[in-house]
Amino acid sequence: MFRPVELLIGLRYTRARRRGPFVSFISMTSMVGIALGVAALITVLSVMNGFERELRERILGMVSHAEIHGAGSEIEQWPGLLERARAHPHVAGAAPFIDGQVMIAHSGQVSGSLIRGVEPGLERGVSDVLDQVVSGDATPEAGAFGLILGSALARELGARVGDRVVVVTPEARVSVAGVTPRMRRFTVTGIFEVGMHEYDRGLAITHLEDMARVQGMGEAISGIRLRFDDLMAAPRLARQVAGDLPGRYRVVDWTRQHANFFRAVQTEKTVMFVILALIVAVAAFNIVSTLVMVVRDKQPDIAILRTLGLSPRGVMAVFIIQGAVIGLIGTALGVAGGVALALNVENIVPALERLLDLELLPADVYYISDLPSQLRGADVARITGLALVLSLVATLYPAWRAARTEPAEALRYE
Repeated sequence: MFRPVELLIGLRYTRARRRGPFVSFISMTSMVGIALGVAALITVLSVMNGFERELRERILGMVSHAEIHGAGSEIEQWPGLLERARAHPHVAGAAPFIDGQVMIAHSGQVSGSLIRGVEPGLERGVSDVLDQVVSGDATPEAGAFGLILGSALARELGARVGDRVVVVTPEARVSVAGVTPRMRRFTVTGIFEVGMHEYDRGLAITHLEDMARVQGMGEAISGIRLRFDDLMAAPRLARQVAGDLPGRYRVVDWTRQHANFFRAVQTEKTVMFVILALIVAVAAFNIVSTLVMVVRDKQPDIAILRTLGLSPRGVMAVFIIQGAVIGLIGTALGVAGGVALALNVENIVPALERLLDLELLPADVYYISDLPSQLRGADVARITGLALVLSLVATLYPAWRAARTEPAEALRYE
């Protein structure tokens, strides 16, 4: 005798029978629905995780982990301040910078842009922009007035390495000819591409000394950029650095600069999880209709089992097992499909773009033009548990109805 008998009967009811092919079909659709919902949930959350990771890495590769600003608009005595910041045990890199909004003109094309003056030797310690140069020289030289353009900005201006462009600053120059804007010719020495249209289109890099001359800042700088050894500890470390600095300075970390942006990404992840979890819930509660039909179809069988001594609790166990098997198989198929899709989505999307001759993520619309994915075991475990719990809950009402079957009533017309 197979023990426990409830498990044997529940497994037998799950398989197709000649008397109830439609019921078996509904069971199959319930499994497929759960599998599709679980696979979609795993894939979407993995893609959202990938987007969050890529955005964080690319944004922080450009803006650094924290910035030191003076009480006014400039920092005058900055070399000592730079050394003081670098002496902090958790500061992995520090570099001065000068930012300025300008207009860049070339061959009749004019575009607004942000020019950042940097010290090449120190800048690589706080950002990755100089490592993303795809054409030309990645190291601007002082006094050469060389300019490294973002790839999208270079395309818009029609500028290539070796071309000369005119940089116009908003500061005016007063002379005998009247008030005229400051202008300076720069030579395009390189082109960088970081993969984010916001920076590829709106940023140019030059040497710190050349930018100081263009802006008329003398020996002053706009601020000091910092990189910490622990990205996620930036808020705490920024407060420590600010407390160690002499004088009045502001230290702004990346979580304050982009707090709303990353909070929006987290909110989108939560909303997507809730929406897609409803798909899993709808598929799981299809089990209710499946088991209700099974209970009606098996009324004589239930009555016979009751007369043979099976308790109401045993009858409930039979149908709970049947629904749980449907949910377990559907969840297993969904997890397998979702994990496989999440691990290969970065290759599937480019293949679809080539097949359809269509750009799914235009770079001028989205921050990231590819579709990254990061599969996390915690997400898979959470989704699996949710699907199994919903499947189990969906079995309770039909199983309770089956347990209330009266043998005499069920066999009256048999």
